[in-house]
Amino acid sequence: MKDETKCLHSGYKPGNGEPRVLPIVQSTTYVYDSAAEVAAIFDDPTKGLCYSRFGNPTVMAVENKICDLEGGVGAMCTTSGQAASLLSVLNICKAGDSIVSTAEIYGGTINLFAFTLKKLGIECIFVDKNSTDEEIKAQFKPNTKLVFGETIANPALTVFDIERFANIAHSMNVPLIIDNTFATPILCKPFEFGADIVIHSTTKYMDGHAVQGGGVIVDSGNFDWTKGNFPELTTPDESYHGTIYTESYGKMAYIIKARMQLMRDFGCYPAANSAFLLNLGLETLPVRMRQYCDNAMAVATYLENSPYVDSVAYPGLESDENHELAKKYLKGSSGVISFRIKGGRAAAAKFMDGLSLASNEVHVADIRTCVLHPASETHRQLTDEQLAAAGIDGAMVRFSVGLENIEDIIADLEAGLIASQK
Repeated sequence: MKDETKCLHSGYKPGNGEPRVLPIVQSTTYVYDSAAEVAAIFDDPTKGLCYSRFGNPTVMAVENKICDLEGGVGAMCTTSGQAASLLSVLNICKAGDSIVSTAEIYGGTINLFAFTLKKLGIECIFVDKNSTDEEIKAQFKPNTKLVFGETIANPALTVFDIERFANIAHSMNVPLIIDNTFATPILCKPFEFGADIVIHSTTKYMDGHAVQGGGVIVDSGNFDWTKGNFPELTTPDESYHGTIYTESYGKMAYIIKARMQLMRDFGCYPAANSAFLLNLGLETLPVRMRQYCDNAMAVATYLENSPYVDSVAYPGLESDENHELAKKYLKGSSGVISFRIKGGRAAAAKFMDGLSLASNEVHVADIRTCVLHPASETHRQLTDEQLAAAGIDGAMVRFSVGLENIEDIIADLEAGLIASQK
């Protein structure tokens, strides 16, 4: 099936006389006829459902749909994108390990990697995505366990060279984990370019309606964990009956371990109702992504020609330094644009106050147009050096184009830009 069809039909197929729409299974537990059956499920949760901290039929249907869209072997939903980022790392890292990440990633992820993981004894080394292969490889250590990047960086709007970084990671016998939130599998399928694990904040375009937070981890099944230094997957798990995940689950070792061990212990599994709402968003994802891209391209072109704007970052523009990478990896550049207003931080604040249609809110990738000043809002926890590394300064505005009429969006932008220069 093609993506449009998968978004409607993957994950759940009703039987004779069953509901056409994915049902909400609002139950925390499941009943069995014998103690032996329950014991068998605790030994191997793939044999059935035992408790909704591990799995729920409604959530699992959505997991299967997202997995199908990305082309993976398994997926696990979480309560937020941050939870997905955290578990994707903790699934193969322990205290004393190191990871490599590009600096141009979401500010919350920078904070997670640079500070919270550090408290857990996991080091993150940030690299410039424009560094040479040799410079990046020089940052690897014997305890380096993964490379992390973001398909379309939030909010810098740079495009990650997935194939190059996959080759670097694999040459060092570690996997590449990609945050594919802004692109979604509609615009980019990182597994096709060598990525091994994909994560999303489903709160964004996948949901699209700003009604529930969530995340997901998708496993490609392509990385051979036995050829690297991954004892978490290749030696007995004493907390789970001595299971050796690579021996028992093969290509699904990574995602099964995430569920059996980390979801068991952290319990950050979404509610059935949240998954139901997410599924409604997924059903219209291809249609929405096309319109987001069309509207954003019109807005980016308008901004590029505005006398009130110093620069525009949108990979769809031919003038954008990431345009060639966008042509290689993306089927559209999403609906988010970053631009710098003439006059710096003060002008940016006036611009935001001059808007009436766009919502000033800590969100992005909604059906409604929203706007943010990263330096003073979402990324305010970063140092000046970290802001610069992430491609952010006081003049930058992140503009998330919604599905309103494009003439109304541009009229609102023009009013804000005029106000910015007063």
